[in-house]
Amino acid sequence: MKRYFLLFLLLPLFAFSQKTVVKETAEIEKFQKDLNAEYLNPKETPLRGDNFKNFEKHPFFPIDLKYRVTAKFVKTENAEPFEIPTSSGKTKQYKEYGKATFELDGKSYSLTLYQSLDLIKLEKYKDYLFLPFRDATNEKETYGGGKYMDLKIPKGNTIILDFNQSYQPYCAYNAYDYNCPIVPEENKLPVEIRAGVMYNDIYHH
Repeated sequence: MKRYFLLFLLLPLFAFSQKTVVKETAEIEKFQKDLNAEYLNPKETPLRGDNFKNFEKHPFFPIDLKYRVTAKFVKTENAEPFEIPTSSGKTKQYKEYGKATFELDGKSYSLTLYQSLDLIKLEKYKDYLFLPFRDATNEKETYGGGKYMDLKIPKGNTIILDFNQSYQPYCAYNAYDYNCPIVPEENKLPVEIRAGVMYNDIYHH
């Protein structure tokens, strides 16, 4: 009898967990669909010429919710603006907004989140945070310059980092028209993040 009672208690938890997985997976699938649509749209795509004509869709790592992590978030107080070098040799103005600390496979890592001083002037991007990072897949399955993630200012002391929604900078596809922030040294992870957009280096040949 006790066994059946315990099963009765666990069933709602299992159902809730399954709903959460479905919701999170749907969010990632929407990200993939939207990213493909952006690159297929001649008004939005960074692709030019044959690269645009031949583009069908991005290759993605298989969705893996292991790479969707809840990180501890600590806001940086009194952060000073600074210049981030870009791929073109120019710089862009940012300020450090906070640090996100998370665990992956039992090990702890920390990444710094930034705010663009240009974008925060626009109402649409006033709560936008920028997370550039590198990991051990770069120059193998992902772009050598690293990957980006778009986030919003969290309301509390945690923030969701879903690496399944990370993407390559425009410079990975068109180094002539774009200058992209170079990943700061502090955001280089010594581990493979096998999530998000993969990369075939066919754009610079």
